[in-house]
Amino acid sequence: MALWLLFLIGLLWPLVFRYRRRHMYKLASVIPAPSTDNPVLGIAHELAGNTEAAILWLLVYRFRRRNMYRLGALVPGCSSEIPLLGITHTLVGNTEDIMTTLQKYSYEAMEHNGIIKGWLGHILYFGKGTFSIWPYLTAYTLDSVCETAMGVKINAQENPDSTFLKNLNRLLNLICERIFHLWLQPEWMFKLFPQYKEHERCMKQLHDFTDDVIRKKRIELEVEQKNKTEVDYEYDLGLYKRKTFLDLLITLSGGSDGYTNEELREEVLTLTIAGTDTSAVALGFTLKLLGKYPEIQEKVYQELRDVFGDTDRPLVKEDLTKMKYLERVVKESLRLFPPVPFIIRKVLEDIKLPSGHVLPGGSGIVISIWGIHRDPKYWGPDAEHFDPDRFLPERFNLAHGCSYMPFSSGPRNCLGYQYALMSVKAALSGILRNYKVVGKVEDGPVPKIRVKLDIMMKAVDGYQLELEKRATKAA
Repeated sequence: MALWLLFLIGLLWPLVFRYRRRHMYKLASVIPAPSTDNPVLGIAHELAGNTEAAILWLLVYRFRRRNMYRLGALVPGCSSEIPLLGITHTLVGNTEDIMTTLQKYSYEAMEHNGIIKGWLGHILYFGKGTFSIWPYLTAYTLDSVCETAMGVKINAQENPDSTFLKNLNRLLNLICERIFHLWLQPEWMFKLFPQYKEHERCMKQLHDFTDDVIRKKRIELEVEQKNKTEVDYEYDLGLYKRKTFLDLLITLSGGSDGYTNEELREEVLTLTIAGTDTSAVALGFTLKLLGKYPEIQEKVYQELRDVFGDTDRPLVKEDLTKMKYLERVVKESLRLFPPVPFIIRKVLEDIKLPSGHVLPGGSGIVISIWGIHRDPKYWGPDAEHFDPDRFLPERFNLAHGCSYMPFSSGPRNCLGYQYALMSVKAALSGILRNYKVVGKVEDGPVPKIRVKLDIMMKAVDGYQLELEKRATKAA
């Protein structure tokens, strides 16, 4: 009897599944797709190509055209498959406060330049040679973003064995491992493997640390509120106190009556994890490219000399606006090697495309940022070349539109884009003022760097490079 029941379920389930999705299949059938359909894989093997739309068994469309991306990013019918902003988008009217706070904390990255310089100097003192700079970059970005998000000092740069950093890196590795191993994806099956216990251990330690910070922050804000004087209320002196992202989430949502500790934890960890990896990846690829193109690195160094002269003074926020060429270098690095090579959107309702075709609700959209950034249609025949001057005002204008979006675009773009850009510029200026990046010089304008997908798009070699100490400057 049980066997007959299983047979019946196995027979009826696909029929019911297809019947419920009949509207979706009807609309999908008229959208062009590759003809090389594999009975098992569908057209998954075609996703690396130049097709405008691709239909899988799960009905996922892949776009690399700019106008298609604009649709996916801006039309209300699409939502983020994994909400990147979470509850922060509900702070209507307060988004400017959050952005201002992130921008202010970008300058805190300057405080960590002395530490990252000291770390690299320590390496050179004990022996020159090629090494992976990745651990030092992630420690730097984690220190910066933790002060921004939570207002706490992790001191990852001073403590290479930081528990928080180790758990964070291992957790990201486990998540990526689960993505690429189908047998680890179902929750019930994942629990049968040893990776599950390690995943839960890392997650618990991150949660415990963040929960402790949130608990202390609530107490701190309550005490601060009780001690407020009439003068404070009249002039709102709290506006002049440096606030963290966590401060804003608690106060703007109504204090103790607002978001729960669990909701706050999700938001803070999202910003911390995303901010750590994306900025470190941007730093790593930019340094690799400067090592491959010494003439471009020399132009960056001369610009830094114009800003700082022969002094060894610390960076101040006004300096960042003067680093025009360095900013172009960073933007070109983000174009060729975007930390997030693609994004995913879920279609909530039927959307009509300019072509007349309809994207059925319930399907998914995969937008290839990597493909758009290298499309000759928008970037010319030299789209694969490393050319920072393509971001000169006279060459890069609004006509590019959504052809450049290293941190997504539209209402669901990365909240900390400006923070990341300024943090990267601050770190690069600190490194390049004191060290020359040495790498294998490219024999042409197209940089050759092997990449892998490890949550973010990263260099296979762990950003191997060599540093040479520059001549000592005057005090």
